Amino acid sequence: MPELPEVETTRRGIEPHVIGHKVASVIVRDRRLRWAIPPGFEQQLVGGTIAGTRRRAKYLLMDFDSGCLLVHLGMSGSLRMVAPGDQPRKHDHVDIEFGNGLILRYHDPRRFGSMHWLSSDSHVLLDHLGLEPFSDDFDGEYLYQQARRRTSAVKLFIMDAKIVVGVGNIYANEALFIAGIRPDRRANRVSKARYEALATAIKDVLATAIDVGGTTLRDFVGGDGKAGYFAQSLQVYGRGGESCYRCKAQRLKEIRQSNRASVFCLTCQR
Repeated sequence: MPELPEVETTRRGIEPHVIGHKVASVIVRDRRLRWAIPPGFEQQLVGGTIAGTRRRAKYLLMDFDSGCLLVHLGMSGSLRMVAPGDQPRKHDHVDIEFGNGLILRYHDPRRFGSMHWLSSDSHVLLDHLGLEPFSDDFDGEYLYQQARRRTSAVKLFIMDAKIVVGVGNIYANEALFIAGIRPDRRANRVSKARYEALATAIKDVLATAIDVGGTTLRDFVGGDGKAGYFAQSLQVYGRGGESCYRCKAQRLKEIRQSNRASVFCLTCQR
């Protein structure tokens, strides 16, 4: 599932090709996404020029003079730039064609993603999101204060998008390993110093994933059509039963938390 690094990779991939370009036409082949694309959607984009691109959590925003286009990639969605005349494949649901002939194409086999035209930044998908992990306000002190009355597991706590956005399951596993914190430890039993280490680890893990183009799991590709390579750097996720990367002596333990795999070292994480 595309998370923050994958969406940021997509944004960086398409941005040079869309900024300053006017939308010439929009083709919607299938409106049946997670939220149906409404009639009139095409007309709201045609004639508009993209002034900038942004990311908020795992949502991509493209700014026009009169509003913005919000794209949610869902479970299997991707945006790619394609050349004029490139024939659509199965599950290529939306084409946004620019005046220079290039096409921004939305592909989504499962149709769990969505597209929305916004006249302001207020939207049900955006209104209750927590801090961006790369913001100055996100640090160990913030996590410690937010966790003081929370008895849930620390992994579930940092995956709560109302606390901090973009820390998906894979990245939570990796950050907790780097910080030396067990994923099942209660959030309010983690010290401020250890939250400082965790906040730094979250930033580092996400930054590294962005640098290498996201994580290749199932069918994610970036805006340039290339797969991400962060999966090759995973230290714990997907390695349950293998020897610990750090201590070498302990086999990594795998448990389930809210139906997601948590992998950790009983020696290196406490």
